[in-house]
Amino acid sequence: MALLRGAYTRGAGLPLIKLDRYDRLIVRALQQDGRITNSQLAETVSLSESACLRRVRALEEAGFIEGYTALINQQKAGCPVNVFVNITLERQEQAHLHAFEEAARKVPEVMECYLMSGEYDYLLRVVLADTADFERLHSQHLTRLPNVARVQSSFALRTVQKSRELPVR
Repeated sequence: MALLRGAYTRGAGLPLIKLDRYDRLIVRALQQDGRITNSQLAETVSLSESACLRRVRALEEAGFIEGYTALINQQKAGCPVNVFVNITLERQEQAHLHAFEEAARKVPEVMECYLMSGEYDYLLRVVLADTADFERLHSQHLTRLPNVARVQSSFALRTVQKSRELPVR
């Protein structure tokens, strides 16, 4: 862990890892290609293979790199439609929030779920095949989630920008 110098804390006790130039280059390269070999990565960031591997392992152990995954084409997977769903709960008690969140995690079409401030309690991004598929999801799942008072949905017409790479500073 010595490679990640100067660990700081930001906000509500959340760890903030201070990355040096090489760490940032490694993270950027891995975000672009998670399957890059260590030797290719070392060459890209101008480090020896052993130094590069030590840094990657340190980033993984520190939890900065959470894992590796394959990016699946949403259209080819048969779920080209993105719907953003605003959920308002009957009450905002901890038990209601917890019950809703546990149930929402079990709905496979829910790709993202955020607890929100403002007019509604949750924002969900769901992926579906078409409008008939949304009607099924709405009647069989969304309106049956615990403590739901109101469901408001917006269909994305097209994706203008979708980045999977975090800005690493």
